[in-house]
Amino acid sequence: MALHSLVEPPTKEALAGARRALETTRASVEEITSKIDAAEATLAQIVRESQYAIKELQTRRTVLEDQLSRTLAYLSPMRRLPMELLREIFVWSFEVHPCSAWVLAAVCTSWRRLALRIPLIWSKIRLMTNQHASADTIRLWLERSGDTVPLDIEIFLRVTSSKPSPDPASLRPRRTSSSPLTPVTPPWNVSFASQQPSSHYFVPNQPPPPPVVVMPPSPPPQHDGWSPPGTERQAVSRVSMHWGHIAFFYLVERMHRWERFVFRFDKQFTSMGALKSITGDAPLLKEFEVSSVEAAFFAEWPWLPNASSSTSVSLPKLRTVTLQHVPFKWSSPMLHDLYSLNLRGLPTSHLPLDRILSILSNNPHLKTVSLHFQGVLSAVLPLSVLTLPHVTSLTLGGHYLLTQLLDSLTLPSLESLTLDIEARDAIEDIISNLLTRSGRPPLQHLSIAYGVAANAATFYYGPGGLVITWTGLLSELIHLKSLCIGGTSLDPLLTALGSPEDDPNQTQNLAWACPSLETLGLKSCHANAESVTKLVQMVEARNPEHGSAHAVGGVTPVRLNRLELYECTSFGEDVVQWLRTRIEEVICEDAAADRWAFFLSLHH
Repeated sequence: MALHSLVEPPTKEALAGARRALETTRASVEEITSKIDAAEATLAQIVRESQYAIKELQTRRTVLEDQLSRTLAYLSPMRRLPMELLREIFVWSFEVHPCSAWVLAAVCTSWRRLALRIPLIWSKIRLMTNQHASADTIRLWLERSGDTVPLDIEIFLRVTSSKPSPDPASLRPRRTSSSPLTPVTPPWNVSFASQQPSSHYFVPNQPPPPPVVVMPPSPPPQHDGWSPPGTERQAVSRVSMHWGHIAFFYLVERMHRWERFVFRFDKQFTSMGALKSITGDAPLLKEFEVSSVEAAFFAEWPWLPNASSSTSVSLPKLRTVTLQHVPFKWSSPMLHDLYSLNLRGLPTSHLPLDRILSILSNNPHLKTVSLHFQGVLSAVLPLSVLTLPHVTSLTLGGHYLLTQLLDSLTLPSLESLTLDIEARDAIEDIISNLLTRSGRPPLQHLSIAYGVAANAATFYYGPGGLVITWTGLLSELIHLKSLCIGGTSLDPLLTALGSPEDDPNQTQNLAWACPSLETLGLKSCHANAESVTKLVQMVEARNPEHGSAHAVGGVTPVRLNRLELYECTSFGEDVVQWLRTRIEEVICEDAAADRWAFFLSLHH
């Protein structure tokens, strides 16, 4: 029934017709709805079946792709390498990168099996860690190195005051790998050495270290809802408290295999007493070092460097010892028959001068010596002249009484001399007497007060500077290639290094001072209005714009190729630019400001 045919007002017949039409329309709507539902259900079934078919196809494709990759891997030329040749490649890689075993073992199953069957490539431990990390990494490394291969160990401990908060992304579930360790090349000069120029805090002239493995902090324990609040922090503190005891338990257990042992840390840590366990024989040990950046205060430990002279210890191959800011005895059997010796005493350690000389006399084959003692007592026994015929490098720093030690030495092969002593006598006379007594050795490097604080060199000398006169001393150093001086007056030094004709002290026998000089370093030197002029005149004389310097007495000096100016007077930007036109490398900066800027950069 059409709406336009309805009678207005509706009659009984019209109403009855409308009701019949309503029922018919309702029946039609329900019928169409049922058809739509049926069509949708059919479509959904088709979609489900299609999706299931697609998933099956995707699964089959994944299996085929995996088979494809495996087949391609099997056909790879690398597969055709004989296992013996692959083993040699692993060893070559290890020789270049000591930590490569961790990477090689994570490539594939067959490489991992092979890597674990080669103890040699696990024999060099290069680990940078902190006391919050798991010490089991050391255990794993040692276990993989087998039972017979000599061990070369370097561990650097960064002591942190509190556990850093973990990165939230690092706590998400992720695919596990064979090792959480990351090989990197660390900035050792930043972390474990002084920022002073030409610093000799650790072994001088040490080559850059190879890449190491950085051990991240252990993940925090998960809160289970039952433990009281603060349990997690207590667990972390327990890890920090026992790191040293766990690590050195594993290390000392393999002490009979140590060939080289280096342990450095930047400050005291809770489990530092674990170093006491380093006792006993080490028949393969060639180099031993335990160094702390921070001066610590503790009683003597019953460890190997503190062993008495009567203790029977087998160290037949030990030739290099470095002990810095840790306790040791002057009579320890460890300090005998060495080639290289580097000692930095504790501030609380005060050795008589004759005992320090006795340490040197117990090592007649020494080649490099570095001694730094803040506290030195006067000699109890008379000092006698000691000849060390093989010493090529000598470094002395600390107490002024060490100048008397210098007066007791004869070093006929000396090539490098570094003095950071608070000397009270004319230092140039001490150096000159040493060279004369040693038969004029070919000294090539001389450093005086270059690694000490800005005012240390002038504490006893006042405004006159460290060395009273330069002409006499420098004229003797005909082989000197590098001269580094701190805390002296610039004018006399620059005059002595300049043209002999401009030096009023050269009244006869005119000759160039240090004719072989290539590097000049100046730090915290006193200057006046004439210093800039003197510097320019010296450089102009040695490095003229064209050609070479003029000959005096038949000798022509070599050109300077490096000039270092730290914490000196401001020479002006124009002067520095001019210097760089004459000298290949010029460093002119405020070292204190640079250290502060670098310190800030470490915290970003």
